[in-house]
Amino acid sequence: MFTKYIYILSVIIFLFCGCSSPRVTSTPTKQKITPAKRVPGTQRPYKIKGKTYYPLPSSHGFRQTGLASWYGRPFHGRKTSNGETYNMYDLSVAHKTLPMNTMLLVENLENNREMVLRVNDRGPFVKGRIIDLSFKAAQKLNVVKRGTARVRITALGEAMTYQQGNKKVERFLPHADFQSGDFYIQIGSFTVVANADRLQKKIVNSGKECVVKRYDRGDAIFYRVQVKAGTTLSAARQMEKIMVDGGYPDAFVVAR
Repeated sequence: MFTKYIYILSVIIFLFCGCSSPRVTSTPTKQKITPAKRVPGTQRPYKIKGKTYYPLPSSHGFRQTGLASWYGRPFHGRKTSNGETYNMYDLSVAHKTLPMNTMLLVENLENNREMVLRVNDRGPFVKGRIIDLSFKAAQKLNVVKRGTARVRITALGEAMTYQQGNKKVERFLPHADFQSGDFYIQIGSFTVVANADRLQKKIVNSGKECVVKRYDRGDAIFYRVQVKAGTTLSAARQMEKIMVDGGYPDAFVVAR
């Protein structure tokens, strides 16, 4: 009888094990990590006289009207922001935030002269001025004598120079559409978070969307107060003017 029970038990165990699903041990798939795209030094935020400037990701659709000035000596022979040697007798232009090598149509609205210039430097860092012309460019646009002139600038694209046989050729690079970007107006930067929060609350109470962005500079933490300004550069420029007129004279556009 005992042997009979052992036999029945063995059959049951066999059937149970045979009907159960085998255990599958899966090996985790190694995720491929795509290295972050290197950001050129000329596209990184930089600070001049306590004010931080954020280069635009693209020049596509960019148009601006304002004052142009020019610069010559003592900058002649010095390095420009993109590493070239500044030659005041070459045709070039400096802009605070446009990508390097952007080709700009510069129109002097006071005498209808116009020309195409390449951005190879940063500046001017005088409020109200939008570009700094090389001495030669200023001569051709008849700006040298007065020192400044009201101009309209239109970005034609970003140019890349490459060798084709025995000559250098320039071609324009494709651009992303500004409509897909996010623009903010920075109106303040604080080392004390309570001060940033206080300003943010004031802006929110006025009916505008406002955020505080934490920035670690390495030697200090800053809390930047930024007002939402829409998805186009033109809308951002309008908001910038509103904030400047509203009591924030150092307000400027931030592109993300």
